[in-house]
Amino acid sequence: MKKIGNVLWGVVLIIVGLILGLNALDITHINIFFDGWWTLFIIVPCFIGLFNEKDKTGNIIGLLIGVVLLLCAQNLLRFDIVWKLAVPTILVIIGVSIIFKNSLNSKFNNEIEKISQNANKDNEYCSTFSSQDVSFENQEFKGANLTAVFGGVKCDLRKAIINEDQVINCSAIFGSVEIIPSEEINIKVKSNSIFGGVSNERKNKEMNKDLKTVYINAMCLFGGVSIK
Repeated sequence: MKKIGNVLWGVVLIIVGLILGLNALDITHINIFFDGWWTLFIIVPCFIGLFNEKDKTGNIIGLLIGVVLLLCAQNLLRFDIVWKLAVPTILVIIGVSIIFKNSLNSKFNNEIEKISQNANKDNEYCSTFSSQDVSFENQEFKGANLTAVFGGVKCDLRKAIINEDQVINCSAIFGSVEIIPSEEINIKVKSNSIFGGVSNERKNKEMNKDLKTVYINAMCLFGGVSIK
């Protein structure tokens, strides 16, 4: 997917370069500063993000916002009506995304729910307007709930003892959650992201059936979860 995104960015830059060059030679007279040209800074990244990122909800919302603003700038839509419908439309898109995502990942969800029943309910860490470092060095890890609200939580699992599959529930709301897993575990990720996302540096690592798995169940709202 990233290769497709790189190709699309390359195509965009080539097109812009050609237009500027042809205009400079008076071969064409294409006005790139048309009414609403600035909306392209929303539309283009969100469109390319549909090919780069697994969770597409935020990019779909951003793309719709960009297109609607462009139509308003072109006087094809009335901004006052669009403003009234903006919040209901976004809520509908988020709701549909959650419904279909849960349906498509029912097996994954069932696995998370099954493992969570045996999780340690005491491993709950929340940072609000602050930061917190959590380490499970030489401890048996039995899952955790990590919440960052306008703050950050860092969870170090490099020296944790993991005897069974476990789940980490992450919520990043205008904040960030960083997870540093051991090399001796598999990582699987499920995310619901609205103008945020999960960065997983382990996603290209081949799964080893002999190792235990840690499931990352992430919810990002204007925030992010990073897996090192």
